[in-house]
Amino acid sequence: MGFLDEVIGAALGSKAQPAQAQPPQTPPGQDPLAPIVAALTALLAPRPAAAPTGSTPTGAPGQESSLGGLDVLMNRFKQSGLEDVINSWVGTGQNQPISPTQLRGALGEETVNNLSRQAGAPQEDLLTQLSKYLPRVIDGLTPNGRVPSEADLRSGYRPN
Repeated sequence: MGFLDEVIGAALGSKAQPAQAQPPQTPPGQDPLAPIVAALTALLAPRPAAAPTGSTPTGAPGQESSLGGLDVLMNRFKQSGLEDVINSWVGTGQNQPISPTQLRGALGEETVNNLSRQAGAPQEDLLTQLSKYLPRVIDGLTPNGRVPSEADLRSGYRPN
């Protein structure tokens, strides 16, 4: 995953965790940031093409392809009226905040359920962490206001 992994690592390690925003509870011996890393990767990592060529993931409930990819995530934000929020993360200006409730609305219940299950973290904890880190990660993936292609994310892409 290369570039995506680096951006997620940088976003999570860039500042110390504030006391009020601890990572979700994790079993002893497990990295406390593992659930948020799993969720960010599930949301942003491009998925292998499971649909016929030329089709686009719809994000319809029950479709596994609805979980991954920056383009899919941007479309979901647009459909839920939060396009200006995600565009602020992509753009070069200041990132607009997002609440866990807004994030739940943008992602949809099925995606939140799937992320919670995959990450092994309670939904509310996960949404709180995602609302904190997702803007940083998307900002890091798009430092020049350019959305990388899925091929860029899979490769050793480095923005100019």
